[in-house]
Formats: sequence, structure tokens, C-alpha cells
Amino acid sequence: MKAWQVQDWGEPEQMKLVDIPRPEPRPGEVRIRNRAAALNFFDILQIQGKYQVKPPLPFIPGAEVAGTIDVVGPGVIQFSVGDRVQALVSSGGYAEYSLALAGKTFPIPLNMSFEEAAAMIITYQTSYYALKYRTVLKPGEWLLVHAAAGGVGTSAVQIDKAWGARIIATAGSPNKLDFCLSQGADHALNYRDTNWVEEVKKITDGRGADIIYDPVGGDIFDLSTKCIAVEGRFLVIGFAGGRIPTLAANRILLKNISIIGCYWGGYLEHHPEFLGKAQADLLAMYEAGQIKPVVSQTYPLSEAVIALRALAERKTYGKVVLLM
Repeated sequence: MKAWQVQDWGEPEQMKLVDIPRPEPRPGEVRIRNRAAALNFFDILQIQGKYQVKPPLPFIPGAEVAGTIDVVGPGVIQFSVGDRVQALVSSGGYAEYSLALAGKTFPIPLNMSFEEAAAMIITYQTSYYALKYRTVLKPGEWLLVHAAAGGVGTSAVQIDKAWGARIIATAGSPNKLDFCLSQGADHALNYRDTNWVEEVKKITDGRGADIIYDPVGGDIFDLSTKCIAVEGRFLVIGFAGGRIPTLAANRILLKNISIIGCYWGGYLEHHPEFLGKAQADLLAMYEAGQIKPVVSQTYPLSEAVIALRALAERKTYGKVVLLM
């Protein structure tokens, strides 16, 4: 099978497209003939050796796939060959075939495309976890979503809009601002404009945002502490901006704010049953028309490097997906 292999830490351009044997499923696993695989920003960090999880070299990047089951491993009774599924894989997504644990594999509705299915699990699970388990929006509160045109930001806007939120989105270009509004944001601000903090205060009648959803970090984190409401909750999702910020504890004290870590992957390690429960809820929301993964660009598997570069340079919105 064709697969992209990381043989040493570096940039996506250093990956190799290789021919390797199809992997054989172990007990409790299924083999999926991939039709689509989603890209995530952490894929780039993992290729560079900068992510908190470092697979042993060589490895195949990619954590989200969708396709049809090709082989069922020993002990798997809930799936059959030919089933349409989406799956979370520890690695191995950028390939024609992937192995997945049956417990991390889910049937997909007939009306869901493989592209949507591949683009769903990580981003929507992250936002569902953050906005339902780490905090809950109260009636009348404001949610500020940074990088709201990206995959995880889009999922946050869609999910909390379905739950009745008032949402301020930030993004980096006029086209992306329009996209955020189309996904349900009530207001959209360009974080490249120096006055976006004051605009948040203006929109919220001087109160500030009650919940801040931040997958960016860096300067965005620093500035957000100036427009968070008293008793606000700051959801730390990630650091796509590159710099991991710090915060003087007196700011936490003076406004009685809560800084809340939202590491979904770490939560799953201690609560593996959460994955299936959350996915059942999210698929129900999909079928009810409340959420819908947005795939802005697709590339053939052979163009994975080009796709990753587009993602790294923030030339995309929603999710980017490889097609097999």
C-alpha cells in the first residue's frame, strides 16, 4: 500500500511516500480501507518532533480516517467487512489502509460523506469536551472563540450555537470572518486589528467575554486576559500560535477568573469510555442538522505535503482532507 512515512524529525517536505505491506489487525482491531483522512495542525508538530506525543520512528502521521472495513480482527463482533466507518487512530492515517481499535471506530450515517466523517472526530470531540465537561455556558453569557475559521474553532461555534450561545468569533481575514458568520457566530472580529479587545468589550456592553475558547495561545492569550469578564472561564485548547503563554496569578485573583485546561487526549487516557458516549451525542447532533463538518479543501494522498503546507500557512478554513 501507499503511505507517507516520517523517517526523521523535520518538515513535511522530508516525508517519504513509500510502498509498504498492508498491516494485519491484531485482536480487537479492524483494518480500514481508507477513503479519506483528515489533517490536523498537531500532525505538523508531530512530524517536526515538537508534539507532546512522539511516535517511534519511522511512523505514518494522521489520526482521523474514514472508509470501509476491509478485515475484522479476532474478537471483533460489532463490525463486518464493508461497513462504512470513521475511526480515531494513534497514527497511520496518511495511508491507503489503517488499523483502528474497534472501540475507537464508529459507524457513520448513510448521508455522511467520507470526507465529513474523517473531519469530525478530533475537532468536535475536543469542543464537546471543553464546552460540556470543562465548563457550561449559562443563559445570557458570551463565548469568544479564537481561530474560529479553523477546524476546532468551527466545531466550537457550531456546537455552542446549537446550545443557544451568543458567540464572538475571531479570524485573520475578511473571507474567514464571513465564514465564521455563516457557521453561526453573532459577531466576527479580525484578530490582526489592534482594537479587537476593545470591540469585544463594546459588544458585551463592557462586561467582556464570559468564556474564552483559545486554541492559539501566544499574543492572543495575553490580549484575551484583558477582555475576559469577571468570573470568566478561560479554556486553554492549544498553542497553534507557537508560543506557550504565561499569566501573572494576580490577574486570576483580581477578576476571579478560572483558567481551565482542555486536553481531550489526556482525558481519554483516564476515561476511555468518553469517546463512544461523546461520539454518539455528536452523531445525533449531525443527524439533527445541528452540526456539520466543513471540508474546505481536498487533496489526493500523493499531495499530502502540499496540503500540510496550506494548513501550516493558514490558507485554509474548516478542515483539510486527503482522498484515497
